[in-house]
Amino acid sequence: MTGGIGSGKTTVARIFEQLGIPVYYADERAKSIIEENAEVRQSIIHHFGENSFRNGIYDRGYMSSIVFNNPERLKLLNDIVHPFTISDATDWMKKQSAPYAIKEAALIFESGSDKHLDKVIGVSAPEESRVKRVMQRDGISEMDVLRKMNLQMGEDEKMKRCDYIIRNDETEMVIPQVLKLHELLLSLT
Repeated sequence: MTGGIGSGKTTVARIFEQLGIPVYYADERAKSIIEENAEVRQSIIHHFGENSFRNGIYDRGYMSSIVFNNPERLKLLNDIVHPFTISDATDWMKKQSAPYAIKEAALIFESGSDKHLDKVIGVSAPEESRVKRVMQRDGISEMDVLRKMNLQMGEDEKMKRCDYIIRNDETEMVIPQVLKLHELLLSLT
């Protein structure tokens, strides 16, 4: 499952979890991998300097200041972390016994992890709603939200690549859409 920042991916994922479907949260796992995997840690330090970790803890503020203003540096960081996260997700998926499982990630297509998935669900929301949600959630400015959005694949392109779309635009209730999709996915297993 994918969607742009602030689209409501996590909210939709939580609904699937309530239906008994296991969800792999790629962004959360990536944070753990950065902290726990010595190879990833050393590669980040090699490319971004000793300040990328303070007292042994990944310094997100420092790294954000470097990568979110420099697409090449962001790509480098993603190139370091994504292969490990994709491998971790693949291992996790193999251990699941539910009829299907979901990988929730903002960068499914950008990372190439769509190639490891049977289907992709998109969560779509209008840009204005997404900006407001992220500003409230993260306590950041509209400019910072838009900067982050501009680093991701555009909403239209992302949704064109998805097999299914959940619309989180306040014109249609989300839960009935999830229930309908859940039944469809169960019928495919």
